[in-house]
Amino acid sequence: MLDHEEKFLFKEEIGHLGTAMADTAVLDNVEDLLTDVITSPRFDSEVFTLERSLQVMLGARAGSTLVGLLTVTPEVFDEVAEVRISPEVHERLVAWRARFGLAIDNALNFLNNPDGIQGHTFATQIAHIEDRRVLQGRLTLVRYNNEPQFFVADASVFLGLVSDVLERLGPYLEPDAVDPETIARLKEAIALVERKTTPRG
Repeated sequence: MLDHEEKFLFKEEIGHLGTAMADTAVLDNVEDLLTDVITSPRFDSEVFTLERSLQVMLGARAGSTLVGLLTVTPEVFDEVAEVRISPEVHERLVAWRARFGLAIDNALNFLNNPDGIQGHTFATQIAHIEDRRVLQGRLTLVRYNNEPQFFVADASVFLGLVSDVLERLGPYLEPDAVDPETIARLKEAIALVERKTTPRG
């Protein structure tokens, strides 16, 4: 949480931001920019220049404040409710934080920390879908700040992912790119898949 002085400065910045976005047309333009950035195929690089774009659109002070506001913790964001800005601006800020904030924060964290993924774990589970039992995988990526992100999908999705990764990395590999132990594990894994999926006569 913010201390007394930080809270005062934060509220002052929010007031300035509210003034910069008082026009509905400006709100629409900012929302269009955020949407374009999040949906861009070059998402990470676009996020890296997002603050600069907002500074051009709103002014340096307000542009910086908006990026900071979208990516702060919910507890800090609650302070905005106490600032006297127009209801429409407040409503948009709340919606933008929910819609864009986490994606922007994750992208900025990754760009500022290229080795952002510090580790991973993979587990299996059985899901009961309708009358079927489905084998699923759960991939957990641990970020540099120890925040885990996990993905759950059917086994076939992860097997397709593994195939994709190997096919796309393969053409660019050099002799010393993979250690013998990893090669051995890959061979053993493929042999296991073959044994488990080959019909028994």
